[in-house]
Amino acid sequence: MSAKRERFRSASLLTEIYGAEHSAALMPRVDALLSEHQPKQGMRGTRWDERDAWVISYPDQIRSDNRPPLASLHDFFSMHAAPAFNGIHVLPFFPSSSDEGFSITDYSAVFDEFGSWSDIEAIGRDARLMVDAVINHCSAQSDCFARWRDGDPAFRDFFRTASPDADLSATVRAREHPLLTPFTTVRGDEWVWTTFSADQADLDYRNPEVLLYVLSVLLTYARRGAAAIRLDAACFLWKEEGTPSIHMPQTHAIIQFLRSCLDDTYPNVILVSETNVPHDENISYLGDGSVPEADMVYRFTLPPLTLHAFVTGQTEDLERWLESANGIPPGTTYLNFLASHDGVGVRPLEGLVDPTDVERLVAEAERHGGRANRRRNPDGTSSPYELNATWYDLIRGSTMGDDALARHLASHAIMFATSGIPAVYIHSLLASPNDIQLMEQTGSARSINRGRFRADRLGHTLADTSTRASRSLRAIEEMLLWRRSTPAFHPDADQRVLPTPSGVIGIERQAPSGERGRVFVNVSDSAVEIDARDGENPRGYRFRTAGDGYALGPWGMLWLIDSSR
Repeated sequence: MSAKRERFRSASLLTEIYGAEHSAALMPRVDALLSEHQPKQGMRGTRWDERDAWVISYPDQIRSDNRPPLASLHDFFSMHAAPAFNGIHVLPFFPSSSDEGFSITDYSAVFDEFGSWSDIEAIGRDARLMVDAVINHCSAQSDCFARWRDGDPAFRDFFRTASPDADLSATVRAREHPLLTPFTTVRGDEWVWTTFSADQADLDYRNPEVLLYVLSVLLTYARRGAAAIRLDAACFLWKEEGTPSIHMPQTHAIIQFLRSCLDDTYPNVILVSETNVPHDENISYLGDGSVPEADMVYRFTLPPLTLHAFVTGQTEDLERWLESANGIPPGTTYLNFLASHDGVGVRPLEGLVDPTDVERLVAEAERHGGRANRRRNPDGTSSPYELNATWYDLIRGSTMGDDALARHLASHAIMFATSGIPAVYIHSLLASPNDIQLMEQTGSARSINRGRFRADRLGHTLADTSTRASRSLRAIEEMLLWRRSTPAFHPDADQRVLPTPSGVIGIERQAPSGERGRVFVNVSDSAVEIDARDGENPRGYRFRTAGDGYALGPWGMLWLIDSSR
């Protein structure tokens, strides 16, 4: 797409957001900003294929005495994750005041206790680097917020405020704390929107200076080597009193504007929307095919539906959803995952399963000491929002030992088989148990899934092939190598849910060139026979040849890949 056309698209989107008069004044400044990031990297090319898979990790997830944490993470990736994984999503590595990095005090710096920009750029040279753009809010202890409180004209109207008497009852909430937080400023007390916590002040995109500031941040990340940029909590960007203040038309236009500017400078950078909402709302951030928006969305429905399948021993709800979830615009895809640093969101299950089944999932979280965060509904009630536990302790149910690991691995096989790009949180990769001690120490339920590792101890653990962490890592890597062995598992390859016996899900993928791959997973505790022999190369765990087909043991999996490959 030509630069002239991109500039026209950007100007049109600014007009949609701010009106023609403001757009005319803003575009020369946008042009000047974009010109600092020339020359272009070339036209947008093929940005993903079956080789893509990301590890998700905190910047200080792996600590050692003689290496910066970012360098230790880089070492772990090179020694233990590559080549099965070719990307790393490094969670916020900036200076921050709270929320494990998501209350950013300085968007332009790397927290010195983690390392430096040179460490980030080194990761970006060896792996596809995903960087977080936390652009709904910043820290209430940041320099930006201090300058706003002090009346600095450059930061006037930078943060979203409202009258404490405003009717905000229609606002969709992600938390149960009060939406507005009072702060003392040179103008007197002002009430700031704090969607996620009192330490996270929401930016006010009604002020175009905010959008230009955020655009500069994203362009800097791309220049520093980001192959993908994750827009954290993207659905909340634009607020209006008396509305739900979620999924607003201006929010979509803002993301489309950012995509247009990246297309003009770094066209191969992938823009990822993080919106933990029901499926139809989530995929709206991929656009309607007419105006490019996000390139990828998190497949938030997949984790709780996969967990639901293993808890109930039935796959019908998961199959029904997979059959209906393929209609996304060309050139876009899903980011598939089973757990993140935040645990497992259950709001995407709305309308898909009975509410009593959601409570069953809450019980699974609590079985091994986990928790369930709740959110406030408009009618004043509350409902489960996310499950706080490691994926291993969520998925294993009442099993232990080999059975627990089999359930853990079988659930990942479902995720790896579906269309899209897989991402595995490091604690899922290593089948970590709940960190009850850390949760009690911090007082935060989310800490249960956020423990750190000592590099030397982790090295010894992974060197011992009998440990659960080592077995999980190697088995997950083996599945990813099967996946990348054929274009049948290209993120965009056709997907079909196969007819199977009860308790088994079968997923078939087929490349445009004809290569085919099929994956069968038994989510039940009973052995099941399937009719699936067709001259293909069988791989997997807990399966055997049986008559004209195969027998899958409890929580067994079978990968059938064209033998011609």
